[in-house]
Amino acid sequence: MNVLRENLHAQGVHTLLVQFTDMHGVAKGKLVPLTHLDGVLTLGAGFAGPSIWGTGLPRTGPRAEYYARGDTATVQPLPWMPGVARIVGDGFVDGQPFEACPRQVLRRALARLAGRGWQLRTGIEPEFFLLRRGEGGHWRPADDHDRLDKPSYDLKSLPRQMDFLHALHDTLVGCGLDVLQIDHEDAHGQYELNFAYGEALLSCDRLMLFKLAAHALAEARDMVFSMMPKPFANQPGSGLHFHVSLWQGERSLFAADDDGSDLSLLGRQFVAGVLAHAPALCALAAPTVNSYKRLTVGESLSGTTWAPATIAHGPNNRTAAVRTLPGRFEWRVPDASANPYLATAALVAAGLDGITRGLDPGPAITADLFTWTPAQVRAHGLGLLPQSLAEALDALEGDEVVCDALGETLTQEFLRLKRVEWIEFARHVSPWELERYAAAF
Repeated sequence: MNVLRENLHAQGVHTLLVQFTDMHGVAKGKLVPLTHLDGVLTLGAGFAGPSIWGTGLPRTGPRAEYYARGDTATVQPLPWMPGVARIVGDGFVDGQPFEACPRQVLRRALARLAGRGWQLRTGIEPEFFLLRRGEGGHWRPADDHDRLDKPSYDLKSLPRQMDFLHALHDTLVGCGLDVLQIDHEDAHGQYELNFAYGEALLSCDRLMLFKLAAHALAEARDMVFSMMPKPFANQPGSGLHFHVSLWQGERSLFAADDDGSDLSLLGRQFVAGVLAHAPALCALAAPTVNSYKRLTVGESLSGTTWAPATIAHGPNNRTAAVRTLPGRFEWRVPDASANPYLATAALVAAGLDGITRGLDPGPAITADLFTWTPAQVRAHGLGLLPQSLAEALDALEGDEVVCDALGETLTQEFLRLKRVEWIEFARHVSPWELERYAAAF
């Protein structure tokens, strides 16, 4: 501890940002002087448990206190906050790992893999919008000139945000991330940044660091960094695609057998589990009311939504829920609002169930599923993803495998809070309704 403190002090660090992630996937935390590093690593930084979304903790007694105990492997000075270093905390309550801490939920899932000598690696691809409020308080793209009907890879809009994007790149590289590429995505004001894949827990920690940096850098430029799934009705939404592979040491367990397929038998069984539990997984991968404005097949301004609605897999098929690639698969259901720890933990549980039961994912689909009618989908024996948050929550509640992975406390809190969200949405009277019905009858 003394060596770590001395190293941080030598780098000009005087304060720790002790950060954890709540149920909604939002970074929370507090500032702690570096002189109290020992306490952060042994007991943890203390918080009022009931003040944190999804804990279900009481207001009194020893279980009212939530401690974020620092993980030394995550210590990282923050370039945009001189003198401050982030340390990620695992949740502890009454001296024990807290079952409803999202990072602890993922630790439990990964421990199941480790028990078999396996390690999950993920590459998480965040898409996001840069927004401003326009006249009348309406949200609009931060770049007023970003107006192409098909804006993917636009090299006119991209340079106009170069100041922000370059600052974000330099900041993330300074934090040890290997940034692979940045592009303009398929909606106005939408971008994607990819960084190198890694061990699953590390990937989630890196995504939270990315969000912290992007929020701060956008705010400094009078913009809002948004991971809302679908801010504009006529344009594609933001995904959070997961590239997934399983390893034993440096041997890929998903590497294809000699049968011409993308994945090994083990990989196909894992995918089969993901497809079998797809409706329940949807509640965690697409956890907001707005998420289901994205998970629909239909035309958008650019011609497509790029979001799956069909529970299917196929080689390099971006229209399916699972896109298979040599030695890995891309899970395309998650959107930008997903909690990465919970989505990953649920994915592991589903994949392991597929392996344990020896499930088969069914025939690979090579067709463009966005062109299929509901009758064609049914004729091929394929299911559809839930089309509302309420439907996804029902699926989650009925899925023992996924609920067991989350744990009883988090499952109950997630279902409770998300059902409240759905009810509030269902009772809301929108401008669309007023325009359509106010004078109609």
